Amino acid sequence: MPFIKEFGSYLPTRVVSSEEAGAWVNTLANWVINVSGIEERRFAAAEESVTDMAVAAAQDCLQRSGIEAKDVGMVLVSSSSAERQFPGPAAETASKLGIRGVPAIDLPLASAGALFGLSLASRLTEQVGRVLVVAAEKMSQIVAREPQERGVAVLFGDGAGAALVTPDDGFAEVIDSEIASDGSFAPDLCLDWDHPMKMNGRTVILQASRKIPGVIRSVLERNSVDPKTVPVYLMHQANQNLIVRVAEAIGVPTERFFSNIAKYGNTSSASMLIAASEWIHSHKLSKGDPVVFAAFGAGFHWGSLLARVC
Repeated sequence: MPFIKEFGSYLPTRVVSSEEAGAWVNTLANWVINVSGIEERRFAAAEESVTDMAVAAAQDCLQRSGIEAKDVGMVLVSSSSAERQFPGPAAETASKLGIRGVPAIDLPLASAGALFGLSLASRLTEQVGRVLVVAAEKMSQIVAREPQERGVAVLFGDGAGAALVTPDDGFAEVIDSEIASDGSFAPDLCLDWDHPMKMNGRTVILQASRKIPGVIRSVLERNSVDPKTVPVYLMHQANQNLIVRVAEAIGVPTERFFSNIAKYGNTSSASMLIAASEWIHSHKLSKGDPVVFAAFGAGFHWGSLLARVC
């Protein structure tokens, strides 16, 4: 069975308040906080690339796990904001880590990329051994594109997260996962080359608030786990109001959903792994506890993964 061995993360040092972000679109900080829960976010330096952040998060993960880069059998890197059309950041990230001669695959999936990466990694470890899953986003370069929209420009931040999935040992065993896609909604959340992001906020929130609870329930019911017995849900940090909706939909206290969106904003595909890293390194785990991961993003793509603490 596959296991999650460790998480890691990297966050740039520049802090951008919602007061500063709101000023870009003539909006007060209180409005930003009320509609999103975001008080501040991190922005990468101009010279700092998606790959740079991916490498930093991966190094943090590998160091914490005690595993050397040469012992990784596959690298999966998710990013929706990479600077180049091709090649994507996966091969360069692997090379800078000293991982060569093994598959390095890009997952250009906004928001849901880390969840898809974890799910795929858990199914591939038996074949390739240890899989390093990384998600890195430089959304600051996207939201700066003109014309800036109030409902987009203030939401996003930069950062990277990483996870190591192994075939033999870890702090939690991966029990099950479910991933899904529906391309009929592609125009509602998309980013064309050198254009501003397009987002139909009403459709995105409506679909996310339906599909995330649905896929969580599907995975839990299939494994006879009551949602109320799950001590923590680690979800893509898109919007605090969405997190509250999902918690209410599955009938658990909002406090069960770990949230750090107030500090980091929406870091797209990196957010779930950043949240997981922060949670795992600040909370005591109890053997047998179920842990649920969930995400929803452009595509639309969505999914959930169930793990159990060993």
